[in-house]
Amino acid sequence: MSRTNAKDLYRELGVPRDADADAIKKAYRKLAQAHHPDRNAGDAASEERFKRVSAAYAVLSDAKRRRDYDEFGDIATDPNFDAEQARKASAGFGGGFGGGFGGADFGQAGGAGGFGNIFEDLFGGAAGGRAAPRQRKGADLETTLDLDFVDAVRGCQRRVDLDRPQPNGTTRRESLTIRIPPGVDDGGRIRLAGKGAPGSEGGPPGDLMAKVRVRPHRYFKRNKRDLSMDVPISVIEAIKGAEIDVPTLEGKVNLRVPPGSNGGSRLRLRGKGVPAGGGQAAGDLYVTLRIQVPGVLGPEQTRRLEEILTDDGDHWRREALS
Repeated sequence: MSRTNAKDLYRELGVPRDADADAIKKAYRKLAQAHHPDRNAGDAASEERFKRVSAAYAVLSDAKRRRDYDEFGDIATDPNFDAEQARKASAGFGGGFGGGFGGADFGQAGGAGGFGNIFEDLFGGAAGGRAAPRQRKGADLETTLDLDFVDAVRGCQRRVDLDRPQPNGTTRRESLTIRIPPGVDDGGRIRLAGKGAPGSEGGPPGDLMAKVRVRPHRYFKRNKRDLSMDVPISVIEAIKGAEIDVPTLEGKVNLRVPPGSNGGSRLRLRGKGVPAGGGQAAGDLYVTLRIQVPGVLGPEQTRRLEEILTDDGDHWRREALS
């Protein structure tokens, strides 16, 4: 089993060996679009380049396969390759492989001290026999879902379009419906099993991971399953008490403001937060009262207020700040 004409997958994608995952993905997409068979009908060279680029990305986009490739070289691209067996075999020969076996030729029977075909051992086959192909799960794919605050809290469905790699090295545009469960939070991830890249040698496909980004709401804020909001009230409503309408995810509800409420008072509406789901109870909605002071009053209005209200601010501040 010869390992001549070793491939350099990084050079194939035109990226340095220390390139991060985003740089590798960007390089692959650019090359895949340029050499896609749909855009280069009848161009055999471009079709072959597209296959090489897709094969290189299949290895370098998979963290484990990339580590194996960096450690062992071209041999690690073989779908039957087993890194653990390779390390054990390396230890048996008194050292590491040095990236692609350091130029040693283990492909001939009796080579390297008569150990037979080292590749047969690495891939689980008997000497002189044919190794059974090893199944390998396909790489996971990622996409991003931008959701409105209310849609994320209530749950919804979204359709996404993505280019899924195919077993023949091409990609196919697919439209998928993703069900977003109620209560998903910003940064949450939704897994679609089997919607990733195809596996090799009959292995299962990878998964599609959808990362959720939630746009902020105009007045609701979220803490786990509880919601909070600020609601303005007048000075008279704070003094006398009042019945006011406040918005919730289910529509307006009536809230009783107790007489003598201070600014910053927090009132709770049970069960009006994030709806129940995923085995968790519904959250609550916390309303913080913000007293709105009238604008500048005339002298007569000010005099009448002073007659009615006791201005004892110094006393209250001493009590609060002592």
